[in-house]
Amino acid sequence: MKPVGEDGVKPVGAKRKDGYERVIMGIDPGTNVMGYGLLGIKGKKPELIVMGVIQLGKITGPYKKLHRIFERVSSLATQYEPDEVAIEAPFFGKNVQSMLKLGRAQGVAIAAVVSRGISITEYAPLSIKQSVTGSGGATKERVANMLKYILNIPEERMPHLLDATDALAAALAHFYESGKPFKSRSAGSWETFLAQNPDRIAGITGKLKK
Repeated sequence: MKPVGEDGVKPVGAKRKDGYERVIMGIDPGTNVMGYGLLGIKGKKPELIVMGVIQLGKITGPYKKLHRIFERVSSLATQYEPDEVAIEAPFFGKNVQSMLKLGRAQGVAIAAVVSRGISITEYAPLSIKQSVTGSGGATKERVANMLKYILNIPEERMPHLLDATDALAAALAHFYESGKPFKSRSAGSWETFLAQNPDRIAGITGKLKK
């Protein structure tokens, strides 16, 4: 049995393997637990490289947590060398303070990626679930089970914290979305994507209002 890593959860997979055309990292931001997952792409087939979590619950002080997030995301980027990163957007609830903390955590993770020159795309939780399971209202358990089926992950290798599978789902959703014909690979920014795909944005907005 592999030893448990410093994050408290045994990582699934190993260091990036040679032969992948692309490597996509997914991030599920959190203030106590932050999930991550990496996919290697060979042709049209995604393969699991690794998934796990960054434990933050025992770190005292909000700024120390942010520093830890920056360090670990930077370290993961160095180790696995992702070509692209997909990050889950914060869910806007009623607790303003919680949203502020989550937004900061997401922002620091984005900064760690952007500072290394890696492209990053943000996805709403609803769109990730829709892309992976076919239902925007899918539970975290259903998302995990679908990932297990699609990527052929053995039961004993599935993590007990669903933050890891949520992050892997973001990576898989990006793989699916980046292969769709409506999405221009030349889009270098969110503003460009908006200009090129106004009908797509309108459709997503309509779904979120329901």
